[in-house]
Amino acid sequence: MSAEHHVIDLVENDPQPARLTASRPWNVRLVAAFAVGVVLGGAGVGVLRSSRVERQRNAAVSLVAFPVSSGSLGADTDVVQMDGQLAVINAGPAPITVKSATGQRPGVQVQDTGQSRLVRPGGTTWISVKLRIECALAFGSEPLSIRFSVETADRQVREVSYPVAVAGSAWHQGAERPCTILADLARRHGQR
Repeated sequence: MSAEHHVIDLVENDPQPARLTASRPWNVRLVAAFAVGVVLGGAGVGVLRSSRVERQRNAAVSLVAFPVSSGSLGADTDVVQMDGQLAVINAGPAPITVKSATGQRPGVQVQDTGQSRLVRPGGTTWISVKLRIECALAFGSEPLSIRFSVETADRQVREVSYPVAVAGSAWHQGAERPCTILADLARRHGQR
């Protein structure tokens, strides 16, 4: 055998001389194609996972709300109507737009004034509200559940609720004096 042959032919009956097989370049190409497929597949899974995490982040809503101010508008019998403000803190990871805020329980009704507010993550906004407070019922210990309509970063509108303490709040302090005056008037009228 000559030195140029790389494969030893073990079959003695084969009339053709031994040749170098061409399978080696194909093996390298197949391994390279497989490696490229693995890399691209891994990158694709990473992009999909990242996209899913981003969608979940944009859809998340987490907020905190509490009364911050009030101003008396008027009173009738034992009902005080006031303007007020509600502070809303975006505790979520993405910006939100607060579209509306409403709440009702015995003795208290809250309705926003119709202005949408954009709130960045970690940011605070103040929402103007109209309050209707029945002096005899409003200041119990149970919180008022405020329902918010919120547009998330993915342009979806979601409804979320947050319990707001009315007793001891700025709204309570703003209603105390008018409620005291109404109670005094009711006592005077009751004595006659």
